[in-house]
Parts: sequence; structure tokens; C-alpha cells
Amino acid sequence: MAGDVDVGDVIVLPDADDPVLVNRVRLGQGGLIFTVTSASNDSPEEERPVKLTTTVRLRKRGRDLAF
Repeated sequence: MAGDVDVGDVIVLPDADDPVLVNRVRLGQGGLIFTVTSASNDSPEEERPVKLTTTVRLRKRGRDLAF
């Protein structure tokens, strides 16, 4: 994700097709925790927490050495 994420932003999470509305942002152990709901008004949905973390990869000559 590039840039900052604030409450009220509509974002698309990794490996998801539909956008979500960010209702809360907090720092959790090992990553950011977003509380989100569906961005479409078609079907009301309960809030759900989503944790985003980072992955560090070591690469040598195009091959992953560790995750």
C-alpha cells in the first residue's frame, strides 16, 4: 500500500476484489489492524478486523533464501 490510510478511506486489501471502508486504524503487535466494513451499500455488513503485516524476503540471484 502506498501512502497513509485514514478513517473514512476506501481501500482494496491484498488478495481481495471488493473495496472496504476503513472505520478504525490502530497499531497492533506485528502490524496494523484496520476495522473495516464493505464499501458497497448493497448489503449491510458487520465490522471486521483485518491485520496487515510486512514480510521480509532475502533474495540472492533471484531465489528466496528466507521469509
